[in-house]
Amino acid sequence: MTASVNNRPMVAAVSMMSAMATVGFIDNFVSVIAEEISLWQFQVMRSTFMAPLLVGMAAIGLGRLRPIRWLPVLARATMITVAMMLYFASLGFMPISQALAGLFTSPIWVLLIKTIGLKQRIGPRRIGAVLIGFLGILLVLQPGSDGFGPLMMMPVAAGFFYAISSIATRSWCEGESAVSMLAANMMMLGLAGLVVSFLVGPVIPEGVEFVNRVWTWDIAAVLPWVVLQAVGSLGAVFLIIRAYQMDEPTNVAVFEYTAMLFAPLFAWILFGQTLSFLQGLGIGMIAASGVVIAVRSK
Repeated sequence: MTASVNNRPMVAAVSMMSAMATVGFIDNFVSVIAEEISLWQFQVMRSTFMAPLLVGMAAIGLGRLRPIRWLPVLARATMITVAMMLYFASLGFMPISQALAGLFTSPIWVLLIKTIGLKQRIGPRRIGAVLIGFLGILLVLQPGSDGFGPLMMMPVAAGFFYAISSIATRSWCEGESAVSMLAANMMMLGLAGLVVSFLVGPVIPEGVEFVNRVWTWDIAAVLPWVVLQAVGSLGAVFLIIRAYQMDEPTNVAVFEYTAMLFAPLFAWILFGQTLSFLQGLGIGMIAASGVVIAVRSK
């Protein structure tokens, strides 16, 4: 039986869009969490709640917990830890639509890394897509405006490190279980949060409370939202894995950009957040750029 017969593109698309809807919903509550605890404590708590769920996923046969090769898996986990710390930190002080737009520059970074670092050739359409995506970034972040500052570049930096982890998934970690890679991610995120919380202390200038706040045991108010993050994140990752198992990666990747529709929609419904016309146009340009890169990368 050929691979094309086994493909289930419609089910894969629904699975990916369901995952993105989940992410778009749960990540809106990071701003609520940011009012009570620090980014570092949030990661420690989230990883702690996810640990037994990961053990359960391995127990029911969804993958092995122990990596085949520890070093590549931990190296990849380090890259995604930096990416997620930057992304979640940005959610503490900017709308989720802007933060996601920065994170979803990762396909542009992947293309640039492969072109400059790995000397792969790209055609004019993908070059045009990179330029469109770059213009979209400028429209979303609006450098030169009153609200712009160096911290606004955090989600774009997150996109860069996420791009490295995406390349590492195939080039460094081929044959590894998705569960083992996810477990390494959660372990690294939790460890990084624990180290910064108790050994390093605040590392960001004052004014960004989410990354400055000290550890607190008064967590009753945020506990439900952290549990929601842990369960929702694992559910979303499971749906993403299933999507990539049921269709070609380049087909599935296109539907990841529905997160940039779901996240602003839930932000508007839950918190009344809105976008300016230019920011909305910029998000659309970044999404279009990623779709073109995904389609032309087949």
